[in-house]
Amino acid sequence: MNMQRGRLVSGGRLQVPAEMRRALELQDGDEVRMEIVDGELRVIPFREVIRRVQEQFRRDAPRGVSHVDDFIAERRAEAERELG
Repeated sequence: MNMQRGRLVSGGRLQVPAEMRRALELQDGDEVRMEIVDGELRVIPFREVIRRVQEQFRRDAPRGVSHVDDFIAERRAEAERELG
């Protein structure tokens, strides 16, 4: 199933075979990221892009540090300065 034949149809739309859509769990309207790598079109479900970014942050973020708390504190300080 690694390689199948698709078709470029009117308007530049690419028909992706049903078996490949099922394998990628793609539904009508799902967003994908497309990139050209070494002359090939790579299509990645956007939810997979998000999962990879989250995983990267999990690996790189120091343990026990809440960036959310830091962000909220920064926003509160900024709001106080604006109202101040």
